[in-house]
Amino acid sequence: MGSIKKNFTYNIIYQALVVLLPLITAPYISRTLGSTSVGVYSYTYSIAQYFLIFAMLGISNHGNRSIAAVRDDIEARSKKFWSIYAIQFTTFSIAILLYILYVVFIASDNKIIALLQLLYVSSGLFDISWLFFGLEQFKITVTRNIVIKISTVICMFIFVHQPSDLWKYTLIMALGTFISQSYLWFYVRKKVKFVRISFSDVKPNIKPILILFVPVIAYSIYKVMDKVMLGNMSDYDQVGYYQSAEKIINIPTGVITALGTVMLPRMSNLIATGNTSKSNQYIRVSFKLVTIIGAAIAFGLIGVTNILTPVYFGSDFLPTAPLITLLSITVFFMAWANVIRTQYLIPYNMDKVYLASTITGAVLNLIINALLIPQYQAVGAAIGTIVAEFSVMFVQVVAVRKKLPVGKYFVSVIPVMVIGLVMTVVVRIIGNQMSVSILTLVVQIGVGAIVYLSLLALYLYLSKDEMWNYLMNIIADFWRKLKKHTKEN
Repeated sequence: MGSIKKNFTYNIIYQALVVLLPLITAPYISRTLGSTSVGVYSYTYSIAQYFLIFAMLGISNHGNRSIAAVRDDIEARSKKFWSIYAIQFTTFSIAILLYILYVVFIASDNKIIALLQLLYVSSGLFDISWLFFGLEQFKITVTRNIVIKISTVICMFIFVHQPSDLWKYTLIMALGTFISQSYLWFYVRKKVKFVRISFSDVKPNIKPILILFVPVIAYSIYKVMDKVMLGNMSDYDQVGYYQSAEKIINIPTGVITALGTVMLPRMSNLIATGNTSKSNQYIRVSFKLVTIIGAAIAFGLIGVTNILTPVYFGSDFLPTAPLITLLSITVFFMAWANVIRTQYLIPYNMDKVYLASTITGAVLNLIINALLIPQYQAVGAAIGTIVAEFSVMFVQVVAVRKKLPVGKYFVSVIPVMVIGLVMTVVVRIIGNQMSVSILTLVVQIGVGAIVYLSLLALYLYLSKDEMWNYLMNIIADFWRKLKKHTKEN
C-alpha cells in the first residue's frame, strides 16, 4: 500500500500541474484575451485534439496494461514497448500529415492559430508516458512537468497582454506540451533495451489497441465535441464560457484521474498474479475515496460558484456560473465510472463493456447537443454532458453488478453525499449574506472546509469506517517522518 500512496501523491502533483497551473493563469488570460479569443483557442485546440486522439488510438490504456503485466522481465518489456510504439509512430506520422492538409485546405479562419496547434498534435508522437505509468514510476513524469509547466506560466505573464497576443498564448501552450512529451525520451534507455521487432510482434497489439480506441473516441465526443459543436452552432463566446467552466471542473476530475492512473497498472499486475482478494479491497476503498474527494470539491464548487465566477474570471464570464453548477454533477458519475473502468474492466480485459458504455454516452451526447445547443447554447452542452456521464456509469455498473457488490458501494457513500449537501447550504448562505469579493470567497472556502472535514471525521469515527483507520495510519506515518526529520536536523 506504501508504493500506491507514494505513486498517488506523485500523480496528484502531476495532475495539479496539468490542471491547477492553467487555473492560476485563467483569471489573467480571461481578462487579457477576452471570451472571444479564449473561445478561438478552445475551438482550434479541440480540433487538434481530435487528430491526436485518433492517432493515439487506445495505446495509452493498452500500453499501460501491457507494460504492467511484464514489468519484471526486461526482455519481454523491451519487446512489448517497441512493438506498441511502432504502431504509435505510424499513426502519428499519418495524423501530422493529415492535420497539415486540414490547416491548408479546410480551415477557413484562424489559420495561424490552427497551424501553431500542429506542435500539440506532433507532441503525441513522443508521448510514451504509458511506459512509465505501466512501470509505476510516476516521479519521472512529475519532475519533467514541474520546470516545463511553471516555465509556460512565466512565459504567459511575460508575453501575453492583449487579445492580439492569442498566437503567443497558443505557441506557449503547444510548445510546452511538445517539450514535456519529448523530454521523457532521455529516460527510455534506462527502462528498455533496443530490440528489433517484426510485424509478428506488432500484430497482437493491433486488435486490443483498436478495441480500446473506440471508447476513447466515443468518450472524446462528449469531452471535446461539445466545444466543436458550440463553435459551429453558436459562437466563440459560448465556447469560452464552457471552456472556463471545464477548467474548474477539471480540479476534482484531475484527482480522480490520478487515482485511476496509479491503480490501473497495480490492478493489472495483481490480476496477472491471481491476487483477486487484494484487488477487490482496493476497489472498495477507492470507491469511497473518490466519493469523499469528489463530494468535497463538487459540492464546494456548487456552493461558491456565484462568487467564484465574477471574482475569478471577471464580470464578462458571468454565464460560466450555471455551467459550473451543472458540470459539478458529473464529477460523481465520472468518479464511480473511473474506479470500475480502471480497476476492473480494463485489468480484466472487459473491453467490450467499456466500449458499450462509452458508445452509449457518445450517442446520447450527440443527440442532446443537437437538440439543445441551438436554443440553450452552452447550457444545452452541459446538460448533454450530464446525461452522457450518467449513462456511461450506468452501463458499467449494470455490467459488473453480479461480480462486484456495487449496491453496497453506493449505500456506503450516501452519508458522504449528505455531508456535502450540508456544506453547500452553509456556503451558499454565507455567499448570499456577504458581497461579491475575494474575502467572501476565502470565508466560504474556509468555513466549507471546516464543516465538511468535521462532519466527515465525526461520521467515519462513529461508524468505525475503514477509511478512518486509513486516515489515522496516514497521519501517524506523517508524524513519524516529521519527528525523524526534526531529530536529524
